[in-house]
Amino acid sequence: MNRNQFLKVSSLAGVGLAINPLNSCGLNSKPMKLKSIGLGLFSVPKLLENDLEGAIKVISEMGITEFETYGPYAFSDDRNKASWAAVTPQLGFNVSGLYGKSASEFKALLSKYNITVPSMHTDLYTLEEHMGKLAEAANTLGAKYVVLPSIPDHERPNIDAYKTMAERFNKIGENAKKEGISFAYHNHGYGLQPNENGVTPIDYIFDGTDPESVFFEMDLFWTVAGKANPEELLTKHSGRFKMLHIKDMRKLSYFSGDGSTPDQWMALFPQLTSAGSGVMDLKNILNTAMQNGVDHYFIEHDFAPDPIKNIGDAASYLRNLRIG
Repeated sequence: MNRNQFLKVSSLAGVGLAINPLNSCGLNSKPMKLKSIGLGLFSVPKLLENDLEGAIKVISEMGITEFETYGPYAFSDDRNKASWAAVTPQLGFNVSGLYGKSASEFKALLSKYNITVPSMHTDLYTLEEHMGKLAEAANTLGAKYVVLPSIPDHERPNIDAYKTMAERFNKIGENAKKEGISFAYHNHGYGLQPNENGVTPIDYIFDGTDPESVFFEMDLFWTVAGKANPEELLTKHSGRFKMLHIKDMRKLSYFSGDGSTPDQWMALFPQLTSAGSGVMDLKNILNTAMQNGVDHYFIEHDFAPDPIKNIGDAASYLRNLRIG
């Protein structure tokens, strides 16, 4: 490296440190902790169904201060309601977005335990066709984000469908902004690896959407199961990911195929374990997330076998974790 090259690299490095001092070894001398710990309510559906306020009280005592709800809601699209109704017998609980309460009633109940709702999971068709009602509930609850947890199978049959989906996401994002909220897409495990033509489907979503109106929520478990690197995605798309689903793996595991079908997801559920008790390098992942714009951190443990213990262990780990 000649003198001019050295000076150029040194100058760029100095700019990088000024912008984000956490990127420098030694400058982040004071370890940080998560400012808040949230919970995706799909982790504890039976607890909430059986004793809503009792479950909320127990969860709040774990130090959890944010909830992420899931639909269907009273205003959800009928197609979404029908799809949930079809799987209710297998799930073993009745899905109810706000457990029979209005948005204002649900907010009042959570306020008793100092819990807020920054995010609501919903579905594609409610986002596209019922944004007004969705936004009304979100604004009542105080939720900034309305989130699509997955793209329906039949809506992503090929790579062209991802291009079209990016356009649809832009429209959803624009409509959300008009209502004073923001739209985000929660990645699942599909679309994260190059196809036979070397094209990575999710790149069309990142590259084809407006960064000012389409945001993302990373699911750590599905990202790893889909053979993607969470830290690389967080860094490459810095500022786009606003939320994180925190999970852990008993042992490093991948989908048997491309991760696009529910049977592949179900096959990996036994590998789920409480945050901090598995093989994921959560400390470094969370450090990268904090450096790249993630604001909300939700524990999620699908079909937790012992939800109070599983969620409690994860919350304890995260409360005591020092990052940086």
